[in-house]
Amino acid sequence: MTTGGHSLRVLALVDEYTRECLILKVAKNINAKSVRESLRSLFLKGRMPRYIRSDNGPEFIAESLSKWFKELGVKTAFIEPGSPWENAYIESFNARLRDELLDRRTFETAREAGYLANQYQKEYNEERPHSSLSYLTQGEFSRRLEEREVKHNHAA
Repeated sequence: MTTGGHSLRVLALVDEYTRECLILKVAKNINAKSVRESLRSLFLKGRMPRYIRSDNGPEFIAESLSKWFKELGVKTAFIEPGSPWENAYIESFNARLRDELLDRRTFETAREAGYLANQYQKEYNEERPHSSLSYLTQGEFSRRLEEREVKHNHAA
């Protein structure tokens, strides 16, 4: 929430394998177009997923987004309404994000909230070891995985 009374929306994308937060966007409104723009930026960096698990929000079930996913070969896995346990990784991330950032203050603007969310994402990925990743940070685990893939591809 901003001091002007505007509600804020959050788009968060967490890689289920590396636990890395790949997208953390805060805005007054998030629609299918803004989801596509955020994902496009990620895909151009070489982070193309096999599937995307999400809720059934209108920004995710939009026909234009579904068509784009199909063209790219990205499958969707929608969770059942009222079943957050079907998307446990993002639910866990969202709970931390709320407790540690969003519920702690009222933001002056959506831009300020976005800036602080960007800082939070960097801290989450680079400074927090994760027990399921042998106590590596999400970023370090992801980099090591990429290095192994590069070595494997060169050996093949």
